[in-house]
Amino acid sequence: MPDPLLVVVLGPTGSGKTALSLVLGERFGGEIVNCDSVAMYREFEIGTAKPSARERARAPHHLLDFVLPREYVTAGEYARLGRQVLQEIKGRGGLPIVVAGTGLYLRALLEGLFPGPQRSEELRRRLRDRARQEGPGYLHKLLGRLDSAAGKKIHANDAPKLIRAIEVCLGSRQKMTELWKQGREPLQGFRILRLGLNPERAALYQRINQRANRMFESGLVEETAGLLEKYGDTAQALSSLGYRQAVQLVRGQIDHARGISQAQQAHRNYAKRQMTWFRREPEVVWLAGFGDDPEIQQAAVAQVQDALEGRSSTSKACPSTRAQNALARDDKE
Repeated sequence: MPDPLLVVVLGPTGSGKTALSLVLGERFGGEIVNCDSVAMYREFEIGTAKPSARERARAPHHLLDFVLPREYVTAGEYARLGRQVLQEIKGRGGLPIVVAGTGLYLRALLEGLFPGPQRSEELRRRLRDRARQEGPGYLHKLLGRLDSAAGKKIHANDAPKLIRAIEVCLGSRQKMTELWKQGREPLQGFRILRLGLNPERAALYQRINQRANRMFESGLVEETAGLLEKYGDTAQALSSLGYRQAVQLVRGQIDHARGISQAQQAHRNYAKRQMTWFRREPEVVWLAGFGDDPEIQQAAVAQVQDALEGRSSTSKACPSTRAQNALARDDKE
């Protein structure tokens, strides 16, 4: 018998991954597995665009709201937890549907990661303290000296990933990019169908702008103020998009209009980086639209149905002309 199917819904922020995953979950009795590094955190609600309680009632959800605000889950730790959940869903005869917004975590889940050193809380504390003393850019500059190639791949404001990369370089006494080339353990026991959402860029950016605006209107600043009062700078996800700008607003560093504008720009930049990453994923069936578009949903359902029934979908697996052209344009920009 063939291995059971695993569906991955991937795409940039604001592309409608949640909407599509819910349709697939209801249609095929699926269980949804979160693969977004910020949506894992408890108490972070408005700025994460997590599925609502009503949406979660439509299908079982996993790996949401399980990380305490002061904690941090590495990609390797996520992969171990995620693979355990996938095996549990498999044991129940369900269809696992991974909803992926964080490319590194998806790669860890499906392909495995290099055997890096264990976490050192003492080193991490020293790095965070030094970063506060030296100011923005310190961690990125340090990583650039230790491993310039890794520094180019990690955003200058992504403190958790920068700290982990520095930890790996110092703990292993090797460049992290060299360790990446060492042996990995890919996920076994599943056939993987990757469905990628690729809406037209101008429409995507419009949605991203609207979503960021709604977050601020819905109380993102108030939520952030409460988290700051409760946890201070120790809450890991306060450095994530939207929350970072809200923190600046709470501290009087920017005004409300500038906070929204900067959050919108940051999310647009992130969407572009996500697509750059996801274009490297193998055998993605690209769907040229949003996940809440009925035509896109119908096309996705057909792909999953064919895969479940073992039918070849070689012709369908190629990106549509519209999606192919959009990806080509993105590569040139």
